[in-house]
Amino acid sequence: MMRRTGGFYRKLALGFWLSAIAGGAFVWHLAYRAVPDQISMLENQKEEFSFSLPWRATLSSESAEVSLGNESNIPGDEITVNSSEPFHVFSGKKGSYQMNLKLLGLIKLKEIQVDVVDTRYAIPCGSPIGIYLKSQGVMVVGTGRITREDGRETEPAFGKLKSGDYIEAFNGTPLSTKEDLVREVGKWNGGEASLTIRRRGENMEVALSPVKGEDGSYKLGAWVRDDTQGIGTITYVDPNGHFGALGHGISDSDTGELVEIETGALYTAKIMGVEKGEAGKPGLLSGVIYYGPQSCRGEITANTEDGIFGMVDQQLKKQIQGEPMEVARCQEVKPGPAVIRTAVSGEVKDYTVEIQKVDQSPSKRNKAMVLKVTDPELLSLTGGIVQGLSGTPILQNGKLAGAVTHVFVQDPSRGYGILADDMMKYGEE
Repeated sequence: MMRRTGGFYRKLALGFWLSAIAGGAFVWHLAYRAVPDQISMLENQKEEFSFSLPWRATLSSESAEVSLGNESNIPGDEITVNSSEPFHVFSGKKGSYQMNLKLLGLIKLKEIQVDVVDTRYAIPCGSPIGIYLKSQGVMVVGTGRITREDGRETEPAFGKLKSGDYIEAFNGTPLSTKEDLVREVGKWNGGEASLTIRRRGENMEVALSPVKGEDGSYKLGAWVRDDTQGIGTITYVDPNGHFGALGHGISDSDTGELVEIETGALYTAKIMGVEKGEAGKPGLLSGVIYYGPQSCRGEITANTEDGIFGMVDQQLKKQIQGEPMEVARCQEVKPGPAVIRTAVSGEVKDYTVEIQKVDQSPSKRNKAMVLKVTDPELLSLTGGIVQGLSGTPILQNGKLAGAVTHVFVQDPSRGYGILADDMMKYGEE
């Protein structure tokens, strides 16, 4: 009987400690998400902050240029942070500085980067634009079977090439387009060839034997692509002509991977129609892109998780309506009324929305805001947020707050957005 009782208590103790560990990990996760990785401040300014922490914490600054609680600070000094009470941070000269946050004064939770910056200004756009990206190398989107001359089937690229690979050279000959690849493979006389590929940023050599197909030409047995295009929305253009658009990166439709680009361009585009969104079926903007030298409106230099960036030409810069607007810093964007600016109706207009949630945790970077369309006109026109509205600027309190990035599939009246402060940080690099 005593052995059974002892076993019961051991199991009970084990359950208690497992629950305690799981509970502690969950609270740690909540605390980590409650604290932003970065905050932006203006030079020689005082800002009020508060963190929703489950326990008492201590905050310390590593630099005298960022002081806590008072306007003079010795690096290493600490202040106590309570979830119910705001605290003040004082900034000095421009630059990037570090603060450390410890739970219970002992356990390091995270480092917070404080960026002391100038006030940013940009013109919110909301105009549709045609996007063309040329990949850096020939992208592999899949492999397939080939019927040989003798009627047998084979798959020469299986296990050697992977979706998302970029073929940069065939037997030492550099490749820029898929036509280059087809030409080089077509000249092959049999045997093993060497392909230079880039896989997740790492270059490597792959040995592969092209196969002669039923038509007598050699083939690799790989589906490839070297470009992508579509219609999106320009979020902003700054006073120097730098633009940001989409608020998220462009990924290949087959691989789901972010397209690594060599070049890219903006082209004139026009919205021709709208397919309204409904629960379970996102809506869609349909339009036409006018390709050609006379319709090119800018250069795309980067395709990132936070959007696409580059320079507009002088003609597009002159066409953009409106005056430069201050860009809201992350901590200034709050739940509440806002507007989005879009030309979905044929002219650039503002429509009312409500920002329902702001989350600055790193994992939510281009889903930092949850917003709901409240404008009856826009709801009647599109049903809410539709594909093609990615990049639509979000304005709050007379400042550029962010950009629309995604739609809720089950509720097209709601969607996500990225903070403009985060988006512009990349555009300035």
